[in-house]
Amino acid sequence: MNIKKTGLPDKSVLSGEKIFFDYTDSFSGEVLNGERSISTAEIGKAFFTSTPQWGKKMFALRNRMVKIFGLKTGKERNESLKPEYLQLEVGEQVGIFTVFGKTDHEIILGENDKHLDFRVSLLYDKAKHSTEANSLTISTTVKYHNWMGKLYFLPVCPFHQLIVPVMLKKMIAKLESSTYDSEILTSD
Repeated sequence: MNIKKTGLPDKSVLSGEKIFFDYTDSFSGEVLNGERSISTAEIGKAFFTSTPQWGKKMFALRNRMVKIFGLKTGKERNESLKPEYLQLEVGEQVGIFTVFGKTDHEIILGENDKHLDFRVSLLYDKAKHSTEANSLTISTTVKYHNWMGKLYFLPVCPFHQLIVPVMLKKMIAKLESSTYDSEILTSD
């Protein structure tokens, strides 16, 4: 499975605001799922179950460190909510993420904090023709509010660029898997 770094897709809800962001990146991969349609709920559930173990440890370390500075850690939210119970509706909160937007093909997650705002787009692009491939793209945008936002993101960025392609690869594998399909379909 080939994951590639790409530009922010024009089809993303976030693309209309890209001039306001201080940082953007996007990673995309092909999804081989035949004729089956993939819902945004499936994509969101795959996202929340695809963090590698080392990523979870890094995030736990991040939470311990930023708590000192009064930044949000997500601990005060429903972090224990199981993926099969996620509705992924606008306003729902899971850990550090809030669902900011949702269309038939895209979910916008993120958070606003005193140092920066970030958004994560999970965009599924269903091919129009059988000669084209379906794709899943994870895009991240960041808007700094102050020097603390820039300072915070400086060490985070390299790890972010490592973890997103790994998560995307795991997400695609889950979405292509027939066992994941039946697991998702029976949990809704």
